[in-house]
Amino acid sequence: MKYPLACAFVYLTLFLQGCNSHAESNSVTTKASDYKGSGSLTYGIAESTVTNLFTQGGRVAAIGSIKSIDGATTWTVPAVVNYTNDAMPFAADLYNDYGDQYPNGKAATAALNDTDIIEVDADGEVITAYIFADNYFEMYINGVAVGKDPVPFTQFNSNIVQFRVNKPFDIAILAVDWEENLGTGTEDNRGRKAHPGDGGFVAVFKDNNDKVVAITDNNWKAQTYYTAPISDLSCLSESGHSRLSTGCTIEGTDDASILYGVHWAMPTGWEKQGYDDSQWPSATVFSNETVGVDNKKSYTNFTDIFDDTLNSKMNDAQFIWSSNLSLDNKILLRTSVTQ
Repeated sequence: MKYPLACAFVYLTLFLQGCNSHAESNSVTTKASDYKGSGSLTYGIAESTVTNLFTQGGRVAAIGSIKSIDGATTWTVPAVVNYTNDAMPFAADLYNDYGDQYPNGKAATAALNDTDIIEVDADGEVITAYIFADNYFEMYINGVAVGKDPVPFTQFNSNIVQFRVNKPFDIAILAVDWEENLGTGTEDNRGRKAHPGDGGFVAVFKDNNDKVVAITDNNWKAQTYYTAPISDLSCLSESGHSRLSTGCTIEGTDDASILYGVHWAMPTGWEKQGYDDSQWPSATVFSNETVGVDNKKSYTNFTDIFDDTLNSKMNDAQFIWSSNLSLDNKILLRTSVTQ
């Protein structure tokens, strides 16, 4: 069939529009220009730079690199971590499928010795932290690195960290929800090749007399630094210092190459004592059921610690994260312990 010249021009125009840069269109016809926020946009799958941090794991814990759409910044995904940095100690195990597996907190604490105590203040008291992170954490006390997660992705594990410090002190956490499809915040799950993962962090801090001095709750601060997957950029918004993705879909896809990520640079000194986090949003709390830990021994073996309501309701730690448990993949958490 022959077409008039004018029609041919129209079809050629439509064809060229359809061949625009993938950074400008995807299956829901969102464009980079639809994004009005303060973050840096990336599109598609990152290039792998570290094949696998933990070869024993159930999923590959790779690290990747991806350039922003505007070409101004290269981002490490899911995060720059100290996993291979020997200067930061690994946290001891509460329950680890690839390491030690304790039936309760007392048994795990008894297995520690003085060399496991990280010194922040030489004349301080010993604080014991019990931690469950989905998936990965690095912890600082007054800027001193006291422990990192020995299992970056899966299987789920829990940890114990001891440090010596004087009050008041600041707790600072890098929390990362790992990803299988680098740069997109997704993994093969729920029948989709690229489904959003989810995070969650819970911790209890006790002194030498077994008294709880801190728990995770909405008194903590939580700021987002990497959000993905995003298929429609218009769903993102910001309110003050809050980076919001609660209006975005958490449905999976089979094509990770059409997904966006949004990144923000982490501030210098965020882990230090006295860092001003007053403008950060408060942490959002999530139930055990939402995080999905009720069938995981790395959590259920220690509910007497994490969910301790027998001694006081004030001892019941809550899972915390940013406002979006599924899409926010790299967050910083902070709180101060004064008493």
